[in-house]
Amino acid sequence: METKGVTCKIPLDLHDRITEEIKQNESTMSKFIEQIILEHYTKGATTMGKTRTMAFQVSEELFQQIKEYLARYEQIYHRKLTQKEFVIGLIEQALEEADEEFEAAEAAAAEDATEAVEADDTVDEIEDYGQEDEVTSNVETGEDAQPADAPESDAEADAALADCADADAGDDGPAFCADAAGAV
Repeated sequence: METKGVTCKIPLDLHDRITEEIKQNESTMSKFIEQIILEHYTKGATTMGKTRTMAFQVSEELFQQIKEYLARYEQIYHRKLTQKEFVIGLIEQALEEADEEFEAAEAAAAEDATEAVEADDTVDEIEDYGQEDEVTSNVETGEDAQPADAPESDAEADAALADCADADAGDDGPAFCADAAGAV
């Protein structure tokens, strides 16, 4: 890879801070400047699109906790994490977790709906099976919808009517026999 030098003048206190950080990271000025420039362009690429501002207030205690976290982050990772990067990272992480939870909830709802439909189909099949058994048993036994005390044949009904007619033959009124009426 071909390289080219960059020279610039910066304030002495900033130069001292950079030099100290380079010593701590066991790096070089070239690597440090390259890293800073790459971070600048990478960050610039992500914020070049349309952006919106979010502003909110936090308690003093929470603000100090964030500051302490960012200082520890810089000590441990030898890289400064800005408040903006920190908050955006938290928001992105929370949104990813929420998407996973939403997908899991939607999958569970779809599974519950499928189970409910399957259970409903099973109940319908059981009801249909019971109705088929009733129809089948009536057909198999030759039963029709007749009362249990009804005569079994037309001959028996005719005989019952004849008995009643003989009993009432002497009356001028209409012949009536309770047994014959039930038989008809």
